[in-house]
Amino acid sequence: MDPAFEDALTQACEEMGLQEWYRSCVKPLLSQPREQWPTCCGGVCEPCNQRLVMVAERVLELISTR
Repeated sequence: MDPAFEDALTQACEEMGLQEWYRSCVKPLLSQPREQWPTCCGGVCEPCNQRLVMVAERVLELISTR
């Protein structure tokens, strides 16, 4: 992986409070169109799909500003 991507992923996870062991759940989202990203199912999942999406969005934001 690109070091800039890894830095953005680390920063986004820290900002959103996503534990390190869930970072691998965010990476596949970034290779899919946003229309395919999951939504919250209301099932009290850990981590919630919405949190994963928020982290992915933040990663994209951080990458675009660097």
